Amino acid sequence: MSALVCVARIGAAHGVRGAVKLWTFTEDPFAVRRYGPLSTKDGRRQFEIAQVREAKDHLVATFKGVATRDEAERLNGIELYVAREKLPATDEDEYYHTDLIGLAAVTTDGDVLGRVLAVHNFGAGDIIEIAPLKGPTMLLPFSNAVVPEVDIAGGRVVIALPQEIAGEDAPSVSRPRESGDP
Repeated sequence: MSALVCVARIGAAHGVRGAVKLWTFTEDPFAVRRYGPLSTKDGRRQFEIAQVREAKDHLVATFKGVATRDEAERLNGIELYVAREKLPATDEDEYYHTDLIGLAAVTTDGDVLGRVLAVHNFGAGDIIEIAPLKGPTMLLPFSNAVVPEVDIAGGRVVIALPQEIAGEDAPSVSRPRESGDP
């Protein structure tokens, strides 16, 4: 079975004729139409886009065979996947998140930090999540300064740990005094 890549997530129903909000994870949001049928991760269900249009910060789509609001509501939250080979090749210094997950994370000195767990974007740029050998996960900016080297063939990313993280050295805040405190 070929590797699958998540390209979209179905959101809430939109209107009464089976349309849904569609959140895409592709550089060109309309690219989801070019991949052919989209499937669930387990491959048990397939969805073919009948129509799609742009909305404020998402797409509004209808799928073949989905004609009512009730049918559309049952699709909310389903992630849609395509086979990796259907996706275009990446340019130099461009990566699919799925290619990074599981790579070893090492410091610029070669010390092992852990493994790449995920790449997130909460609206202010990409963040790489590293699962260290022990301790809590690390969330670092996925920038050239912090991740100067990505070696997919070698199975690793090089991390230049920031010297200072904003807020770390902020003065502590004392608690309010209660009556009776000296």
